[in-house]
Amino acid sequence: MPADLALDSLRKMLAKGNTQLIEVLPEKEYVEEHLPGAINIPLKSMNRDSVAALDRSRPTVVYCWDDI
Repeated sequence: MPADLALDSLRKMLAKGNTQLIEVLPEKEYVEEHLPGAINIPLKSMNRDSVAALDRSRPTVVYCWDDI
């Protein structure tokens, strides 16, 4: 279920080590800078196949950085 997440809550989740962190920017931008441990699934290519390897039993946080 989608929900907003406060930065402090994200830090706690990541500290537990069981959260999947997904960066949805294009690969070039992911390579330039992403959060430690994040995997890249670009939003434009996100589909059933690209997310099939995710563990549905673990919390998943999807994020995007935009400096506009």
